[in-house]
Amino acid sequence: MGRASEAGIVLSAGASHTSLAQGASVVSWSLGCWFYRLSTFLFWDSDFVRLSNPHLATMKEDVLYHFSLSTGTHDFPAMFGDVKFVCVGGSPSRMKAFIQYVAVELGLDVPGADYPNICVGTDRYAMFKVGPVLSVSHGMGIPSIAIMLHELIKLLYHARCSGVTIIRIGTSGGIGLEPGSVVITRQAVDPCFKPEFEQVVLGKRVVRSTHLDEPLMEELAQCSADLGEFPTVVGNTMCTLDFYEGQGRLDGALCSYAEKDKREYLNAAHAAGVRNIEMESSVFAAMCNACGLRAAVVCVTLLNRLEGDQISSPHEVLVEYQQRPQRLVGHFIKKRLSAA
Repeated sequence: MGRASEAGIVLSAGASHTSLAQGASVVSWSLGCWFYRLSTFLFWDSDFVRLSNPHLATMKEDVLYHFSLSTGTHDFPAMFGDVKFVCVGGSPSRMKAFIQYVAVELGLDVPGADYPNICVGTDRYAMFKVGPVLSVSHGMGIPSIAIMLHELIKLLYHARCSGVTIIRIGTSGGIGLEPGSVVITRQAVDPCFKPEFEQVVLGKRVVRSTHLDEPLMEELAQCSADLGEFPTVVGNTMCTLDFYEGQGRLDGALCSYAEKDKREYLNAAHAAGVRNIEMESSVFAAMCNACGLRAAVVCVTLLNRLEGDQISSPHEVLVEYQQRPQRLVGHFIKKRLSAA
């Protein structure tokens, strides 16, 4: 009789090939879990990116399908091992503009140089890199950014990155703020103003904290004060599942409430410390927090939702507004690197 003590199973001498294969699979799973627990113990308090999934330890190859990258075909440590700052935002064009801006700010720009899309094999997301900075688009809404984050965090893990700071830069609707104001998120809250992200996993409700790194938040606020270019506040950010009814708008195809109801809700949000509304911050905060990544959210407001629902500023004004989080985060990265 053979014994696989690590897995806690017993195989008889006359076991079928199927049983032996199943036993080997269980042993592999058990050893993978053991390695995962050991690596988690060794690196939990370190600056290395950590994952919360023991299944990955048993995989020979990890295909990051939506990035068109794979550990079997790409050398992640060589490509991404020096990454210290990751900035994510909605649109590919905005994230390419950001990497071009950062390249100039850090003195890494070469005249006439282009910054190719690393995810050129897919049209789902775009990724650009210069020096220690990675810039990635995430699309719109919780599902889109969540898919991107799963693969981005695994990429950083496989690349053996350490000391990584990740910042979402984007646009939002303000509550009680002038258009063009920048909000640095204190807490990402749900539509009931609770600092948590709820997801149904295998039919069960799973709730994760949306805690964000407070020292990083304070450092970004100081960087904005140093720049002195635009109004900046620290406040809660409400993350919703929808742009229209989910944010209390009156101009969608559906609307099941009166203007009075909308105003009462937005006033309640303001009283709860909410200063802006968007659709990605809660899952962003929850996933980064669970994987030990220092994270922040920096968004510009395109309108004051207490005064209306539609974005009506001229295009050139909106373009300048959208550059404000980029300038703030670019200054932060430059300041960090100069102090290193």
